[in-house]
Amino acid sequence: MSAIGRAIWFIESHFASDISLDEIAETAGLSRYHLSRVFGMTTGHSISGYIRSRRLSGAALALTDGSSSILQVALDAGYGSHEAFTRAFREQFGMTPENLRKQGHVRNLALQEPIRMDDTRLPKLDAPRFETHPAMLLAGLAETYAYEATEAIPSLWQKFNQHFGHIPGQVGNVAYGVCTQADEGSEGFRYMSAAEVSTTDDLPEGFVTTKLPPQHYAIFTHRGHISGISATVHQIFGEWLPQSGQHHAGTPDMMERYDDRFDPRTGMGVTEIWIPLKA
Repeated sequence: MSAIGRAIWFIESHFASDISLDEIAETAGLSRYHLSRVFGMTTGHSISGYIRSRRLSGAALALTDGSSSILQVALDAGYGSHEAFTRAFREQFGMTPENLRKQGHVRNLALQEPIRMDDTRLPKLDAPRFETHPAMLLAGLAETYAYEATEAIPSLWQKFNQHFGHIPGQVGNVAYGVCTQADEGSEGFRYMSAAEVSTTDDLPEGFVTTKLPPQHYAIFTHRGHISGISATVHQIFGEWLPQSGQHHAGTPDMMERYDDRFDPRTGMGVTEIWIPLKA
């Protein structure tokens, strides 16, 4: 079973009670930091968001069953008051617990079912190559995304590609997708569509920059459509990294590299995934 599979199994076995990120990470065999990142990239959910959705989905079924009071359902779902439960329930499903109880069914609700990780369908991961790369100055467009809303990333690339090829000071013809941790307290991640540049002068409006230090990388290859990259990332962080004896350097989380082997029009081709390692 993969690291994320172990994490999901633990959550599904314990989400009705208080569980900590430390407990889940210990079961998965990953650090708290990497578990949070890999879980989000692999499943499209933050860990806390998934647990919350599972608890509220169970509460919805309990409400339609009618055997417990709404307050008891709220307490069983981990909410200390009727008000807090009602607020969370409305945010999740667009209706109050009282209205659902009157309705008597959940056919119009998008309940969160258990995530099922089929490890037999994961792609075969080729052995990485290793490179030490000099410092890089990157410039481009960046947004913070929730793990549940990554479908907006292609529109960021669409905006960036209007500038790619004639960015002042652009170095080469390679584009990068840089993933970093979002601000503290956020359940998402920061994603940057970028190119290497030699100067920050005269950059297009809205562009931001980031400088990566000289860094040792493990470089993996993802082949096929870019929409399947999360499965390759799952293999890297959930299997290869814990077993490799290597340690993630921390920044960036990972970097996608798009050269002339990738067709941005169709989303098909070869994408390199660069993972920074501690020396």
